[in-house]
Amino acid sequence: MDFDRTSDQTADRTDAYLRRIGAERPAAPTTRALRDLHLAHLRAVPFENLSIHLGENIELTDDALVAKVVDAHRGGFCYELNGAFAALLTSLGFEVTLLQARVYDDTGNPGIPYDHLALRVRTSDGGDWLADVGFGTHSHFPLAYGERGEQQDPGGTFRITETPEGDLDVSRDGRAQYVVDRRPRALGDFTSGAWWHRTSPTSHFTRSLVCSMLTGTGRITLSGRTLTTTKDGERHTAELATDAEVLDAYATHFGIALKQVPQVRKAVSPGGDATS
Repeated sequence: MDFDRTSDQTADRTDAYLRRIGAERPAAPTTRALRDLHLAHLRAVPFENLSIHLGENIELTDDALVAKVVDAHRGGFCYELNGAFAALLTSLGFEVTLLQARVYDDTGNPGIPYDHLALRVRTSDGGDWLADVGFGTHSHFPLAYGERGEQQDPGGTFRITETPEGDLDVSRDGRAQYVVDRRPRALGDFTSGAWWHRTSPTSHFTRSLVCSMLTGTGRITLSGRTLTTTKDGERHTAELATDAEVLDAYATHFGIALKQVPQVRKAVSPGGDATS
């Protein structure tokens, strides 16, 4: 986590990030520490696309991403969450590689290049892991990068398989999630993917609002005015009638203080027409 600050200032930023996710500073960058940090992040920082619909700028730099998560007490989508998490892990001594992935759609076809940002993390005790705190409903813990059999996780049964092209397919409960290109990338490489997802009328991020977070007993999601709570496998849905109820839900469940209720914005089609 290099913010052009002194080592003491960088340590202060790291400590502030750890407080944000309710985690202790690990004594060493071990596999156990990575698992603890991964779960803590998922339970403290929501997966959300509110910036797109609030007209907020999204800047893919370590400084901006960490400031959003730590100072603004916000979440983000994959580029923001995994980008910030990578900065935290690096500051704690983990070896982190950014990887680009393409997310499979409902028809089984992969999306655009740089559709998703995932992390390869090596630990001091020889662990090699695929970490991902930015995919919404996914694994609670990092997946073993070199394992090709089934991997059991509280979030489901996962498997990593090699494609004929040498990439890695990641599946959950038998359904393909995304395909990972193993070549190392830089954060700036994901600018075009982030731009597409926040501007294209065909991106699911421009067509809907979502704010979702893992909890100790399940998950809580606010999609527009629909609040869905899953607790111990039981799902409950409530429709929020007023703006005050929506703002209170963001603050109470996600710690996000907003001055206005986000509304789905109109995206601009390639031809220049506004599309809802």
